[in-house]
Amino acid sequence: MKYLILMQVDPSAFDSLTAEEQTAIGTGHQAFIEQITASGEMLSTHALGDPTQTTTIRGTGGKPEVIDGPFAETKEFMGGYYLIDVESKERAIELAQLIPDAGIKGLSLEIRPVMFSGGANM
Repeated sequence: MKYLILMQVDPSAFDSLTAEEQTAIGTGHQAFIEQITASGEMLSTHALGDPTQTTTIRGTGGKPEVIDGPFAETKEFMGGYYLIDVESKERAIELAQLIPDAGIKGLSLEIRPVMFSGGANM
């Protein structure tokens, strides 16, 4: 079954980390990617730009409205995701706990089942 692990970021939490801690996060993500690629559970991963680079298209009941900036004003934003293919929800949770973000206050991971897939290699 496919699961999406969404990485939620609180920029103030990330900015409060030392340079060494930030580097360790990057190194930890690379190790995680290597591990789940080797196990065959990795489908894809992408890091996303911060909300200042966002364009939102909002339904207005008529013509779509294009707005610079995120849809909602929140302190947390989705920083990226992993798309995985695993045997169970328990395995998805087990893998998510290996992501460095799981142990850092102010960062969180959201695990959601994929209900439909389309496009390249799906």
